[in-house]
Amino acid sequence: MQAEDRVRQTDHLPEESAQFCTCGAQLPPDARFCHKCGKPQFEENAPAVEPEIAETASRVPEFPQAVSAPALPSFHNPVAVRTAFLAASVAALLSSTPYVSLGCAVWFFAGGFFAVYLFRRRTGQLLSVRDGGRMGWITGVFTFLIITVLTTISALSTGSSGGIGATLREQLRSMSMGDGKAEEALRMLETPGGVAAVIFFSLVLVFVSVMLLCVAGGAAGAKVLQKD
Repeated sequence: MQAEDRVRQTDHLPEESAQFCTCGAQLPPDARFCHKCGKPQFEENAPAVEPEIAETASRVPEFPQAVSAPALPSFHNPVAVRTAFLAASVAALLSSTPYVSLGCAVWFFAGGFFAVYLFRRRTGQLLSVRDGGRMGWITGVFTFLIITVLTTISALSTGSSGGIGATLREQLRSMSMGDGKAEEALRMLETPGGVAAVIFFSLVLVFVSVMLLCVAGGAAGAKVLQKD
């Protein structure tokens, strides 16, 4: 009897044995996932990557390195600022020293020239005439500021009894010698407004003179170094 039952059960089986998931659901033939729990039934072998393709993919593309442009003289360039300040300090001290200050125009011109020379030595960069003038302009700004500070300190120290106006009046009295213009300027210094006006126009005159000479010196320095 048992043998007959086995034969009957075998006759009712399909040609292909049914597949079941671990959750107990019967799977259709060649099912990749269980329709009940979603479990994958077999793993697909990933296609082998060709050695040449894998090696090419692992390479990092090489890009040409960007060449940075040389930094031009400006207040954003630390080398230019330090160089201009050094040249301006020398020019301002020489132009404020007694007897030596008689050639102040020469020192201002030399300050711009010297600033371009130092910038060339420190950076190895050859400046154009325009950039040399810009370097001289930076030097002129520092020169004017240093001269203004030194002149203010000197005026305050020598004119402590009567102030800057008294110092200017004493200098004009010594220079007047009957000159009408000097006498007129002396009368202007009798009022605070006149003192302020004289100081203002004096600063403007000094600023313009210093800037023009320093810019000219910087442009001349760049021109000379280009020939070298």
